[in-house]
Amino acid sequence: MGAKIKELKIGDLTAKLPIIQGGMGVGISLSGLASAVANEGAIGVISASGIGLFEPDGSTNYLEANIRALRKEIRKTRELTKGIIGLNILVASSNFDDMARTAIEEGIDIIFSGAGLPLNLPQFLNGSKKTKLVPIVSSARAARIITKKWAEKYNYIPDALVVEGPMAGGHLGFKLEQINDPEYSLEKLVKEVIKETRVLEEKYKKPIPVIAAGGIYTGEDIYKFLQMGAAGVQMATRFVTTHECDASMDFKQAYIDAGKEDIVIIKSPVGMPGRAIRNKFIDDVNKGERKPFKCPYHCIITCDFKNSPYCIALALKSAQKGNLENGFAFAGENAYRAEKIVSVKELIKTLLKEYEEAVNKNQSNS
Repeated sequence: MGAKIKELKIGDLTAKLPIIQGGMGVGISLSGLASAVANEGAIGVISASGIGLFEPDGSTNYLEANIRALRKEIRKTRELTKGIIGLNILVASSNFDDMARTAIEEGIDIIFSGAGLPLNLPQFLNGSKKTKLVPIVSSARAARIITKKWAEKYNYIPDALVVEGPMAGGHLGFKLEQINDPEYSLEKLVKEVIKETRVLEEKYKKPIPVIAAGGIYTGEDIYKFLQMGAAGVQMATRFVTTHECDASMDFKQAYIDAGKEDIVIIKSPVGMPGRAIRNKFIDDVNKGERKPFKCPYHCIITCDFKNSPYCIALALKSAQKGNLENGFAFAGENAYRAEKIVSVKELIKTLLKEYEEAVNKNQSNS
């Protein structure tokens, strides 16, 4: 390797590569993907979303099934890797507290938390010094609000911040009209959040690395954001088409078969726009052909389950299992660029090669 990529430090943790694999629910990033990524020196992330749905009592005993499944998944990941593993928890989850508490008891390295402001996350630490807390934000304002609240109430400063832009897959922290507005581009958001964290670092005397996320796909993208002052990047979509990703082959194939025009913005029952791969299920919902259903467990606080034509958790669970007639695949803006299934090892090698090419290109231009 000519161009050496820098390490990513979050508190006393050091990842050899400044890459975090984004958490993908329901069941897309579990122990298989997270451990493979961690074994390559990056940070592997399990998603807590709907993790208990794969348990036999997942719909009848939702809360307990989730706690049990999460413990099992963290332990399984630990058996497979000595690397850094994180957990992604949606703030809007009705079992947020359970998931945070359980992960900290199990000694997870990092909790990443977005889809709302994780204002009470430090309360679950209960004196634990092991788990790092990293909010996922979509603005400098959110970064400021969370940091101020944590400092005042818990005397705790975020260990890092992930800034997720509007090109991400899944649920987005943006209004529909902001998604394609240059004012909300990831480049702009990253600069604003870095500026904000410089002030916060000065005030609280603690480094707060900023991690760029949402639509980052190549080693060249990684280079661009590191040059901008980000300490690392979070990537999810590109890890879906790996052998180790925990989704079914049919789910991965949906990425490979998708064209650019198939990546669409949908209205999710949870009240946020989401980015997904268009299919018959989505078309039927848009045509009003699906009817409201009975909600078994109200898993997302903001979900309008009384009027919704489908259950987001069940739709995503069906997709994970490859049953795309009854669900759909969430995906980032660049999902259509996937061409084949590779191993995580090969993917990381490709990213590093692309990164090095970007470095060399810029050196010869300067």
